[in-house]
Amino acid sequence: MGYVNVEKRWVFPLVITSLVCVFLLATSFNMGLVSSLRKINGIFSIIPSRLVKNQTRLDFAESKVARQTHVSSHEDKLPRFAYLVSGSKGDVEKLWRTLRAVYHPRNQYVVHLDLESPVDERLELASRIDKDPMYSKTGNVYMITKANLVTYRGPTMVANTLHACAVLLKRNANWDWFINLSASDYPLVTQDDLLHTFSTLDRNLNFIEHTSELGWKEEKRAMPLMIDPGLYLLNKSDIFWVTPRRSLPTAFKLFTGSAWMALSRSFVEYCIWGWDNLPRTMLMYYTNFVSSPEGYFQTVICNVPEFSKTAVNHDLHYISWDTPPQQHPHVLSLNDTVKMISSGAAFARKFRRDDKVLDMIDKLLRRRNGEDGFTPGGWCSGKPKCSMVGDVANLKPSVGAKRLQGLVDRLVNEAKTGLNQCK
Repeated sequence: MGYVNVEKRWVFPLVITSLVCVFLLATSFNMGLVSSLRKINGIFSIIPSRLVKNQTRLDFAESKVARQTHVSSHEDKLPRFAYLVSGSKGDVEKLWRTLRAVYHPRNQYVVHLDLESPVDERLELASRIDKDPMYSKTGNVYMITKANLVTYRGPTMVANTLHACAVLLKRNANWDWFINLSASDYPLVTQDDLLHTFSTLDRNLNFIEHTSELGWKEEKRAMPLMIDPGLYLLNKSDIFWVTPRRSLPTAFKLFTGSAWMALSRSFVEYCIWGWDNLPRTMLMYYTNFVSSPEGYFQTVICNVPEFSKTAVNHDLHYISWDTPPQQHPHVLSLNDTVKMISSGAAFARKFRRDDKVLDMIDKLLRRRNGEDGFTPGGWCSGKPKCSMVGDVANLKPSVGAKRLQGLVDRLVNEAKTGLNQCK
């Protein structure tokens, strides 16, 4: 019994002592753990702080670079044009003169003589471009040597234009507007005038004459079905009609207008890439449409809300038509001088080869001496003049810029109202 009582007396102190030891051990462990955790957290706290500091420096550096890229030089603020100058059999001299007249080192140029042109004519044009000192230096004039067969009033004209657009985008996409001209066109202003006038415009604007009032074209062009042999033959022949006729489309609205235009690069890219398939659908529809070059681009742009609001209803050309218009416009002469100048247009058509009116335009409107020389501009340097490229951002607009500015300002203001836009 005594032994049992002694055991019982020691149990309570033993339990108390054990609890105290456990408490002290736990306290010691916790203090060490907290201390250790603080040390670990201290190490990680250094890394984020340095990362934050570095990130701050990176953000600051990137913001400086971003600001620098947005601050464009004087040269980069000026637009650039991409031209297609096309011709056919017997057009070498006319095409060459037009090309020289619209040349500027800032721009890009594609020239094309169709497959109807004899081989020696195409070789002659290619040789001139290759041997020209200016074109060799700048490298901005390119000839499509694998010629396309182009049928008048047929879809092959549209295909040829799209081909040129694709070539221009592939070679150098650093341009703002695409302008198509024929060998029968001629500029009424200098490139300095054109660059100066367009320098303040929204780069998304499209100068394209258009209307949905087809009139007689519904019966004569939209409803007949035609075939363009240029799609599958090597030798040129006229289009021919097939039966039955077709009804007017209900999936989209038809528009018509001029085959000559100044299109924004964004719209040209849309026509080439066709990310919503409408341009390809329209191309297939217009394969059987008479005079498709006067409707394809108009119908595409006016059926896409993104681009319809960018359409400016003019082709920047002075063209003299009969009333009502016939298939071909008048051939211009000296008698049309006053009307051409007062129109304020950038270009005019049609002209005969080496007509006296072209010499008058060169002398009075464009300050150009000799049909083979370049139009003098701020970029011209060297002796003889314009034999070297100076500052391509230096513009010297003439009085023609004021006439063109007046026309463009009026057209753009009309477009902003929407009253004459894709209606």
